Amino acid sequence: MEVKVLDLFSGAGGFSKGIEMAGHTITKHYFSEIDKHAIANYLYNFKNAEYYGSVTNVQGRRNEVDIITFGSPCQDFSLAGKRKGMEGERSSLIREAIRLIDEIRPSVFVWENVKGTFSSNNGADFWGIIAAFANIGGYRLEWQLLNTSWFLPQNRERIYLIGHLAGRSERGVFPIGEEDKINYERKKIRNIYDCTRCLTTRYAQDDSTGSFIKIKSNTKKGYEEAKEGDSINFSVPTSKTRRGRVGKGKAQTLDTQCNQGVIEKTNIRRLTQIECERLQGFPDDWTKYGIYDGKVKEIPKTQRYKLMGNAVTTKVVAEIFRRIKLK
Repeated sequence: MEVKVLDLFSGAGGFSKGIEMAGHTITKHYFSEIDKHAIANYLYNFKNAEYYGSVTNVQGRRNEVDIITFGSPCQDFSLAGKRKGMEGERSSLIREAIRLIDEIRPSVFVWENVKGTFSSNNGADFWGIIAAFANIGGYRLEWQLLNTSWFLPQNRERIYLIGHLAGRSERGVFPIGEEDKINYERKKIRNIYDCTRCLTTRYAQDDSTGSFIKIKSNTKKGYEEAKEGDSINFSVPTSKTRRGRVGKGKAQTLDTQCNQGVIEKTNIRRLTQIECERLQGFPDDWTKYGIYDGKVKEIPKTQRYKLMGNAVTTKVVAEIFRRIKLK
């Protein structure tokens, strides 16, 4: 199907890539973002996309696009953050997306955000957002908490909410269950990972048998067992209260700094940028280049990690848009 897309808070373009993976052709393509590296990367990967600037400056016209996607900044909802909720400066930007939905009235809109949105301010923030969507008028809503691990070896829980404009799209995308991962050839973690560079082993010590590595953790044993192919979260290594550092056969949720490694024999090494791209369902080296002031340049490695930590998982998006039927 040919579709017209407005991608807000676009990041590395996970929504647009997922739409294409679902078999749709984007004939008119607009995006909004403020991070210069994300903008450069988007322009490099989507040559026909038109940059619209900050979401606060975007003005919509009725029926301009069929689809609006947005994963608005989530730090104020995150369980790991200070939980300012809708009163937070960044999370309040969702109001701009709601404004544009009201102005443009697309056939469908899709919103993604962290699991913590459900519980922020004892649930008041989430239901306030639902009320704001409902007050636009004409949209029927459905939502579900989905996990990237159903499609790829990364434990990443995210809320996906869909608004269907009456007469132009219908509910019925959800539920999506873990069993739906059979639609894909789910790669084992060792195929996701490149066996290249190793990190120091100061976060762990070998078991005497060599069958696993002990990862210091606040458990009864004082450690967790990690074997080859398991992931290790090594943020705050001196913490005496952290637990759940080991991902059994899969990565934990990617963050913007990539404080995560993988076991290779008796070593721990940091994930590569390509591995992070694979764990989010992007092609290899998706984030390697960007267009800055009309020139193609390599994106700094730290920024590549940030792009993937903020991205939506393309294969989750693709499954959603395979199920959306526009009229």
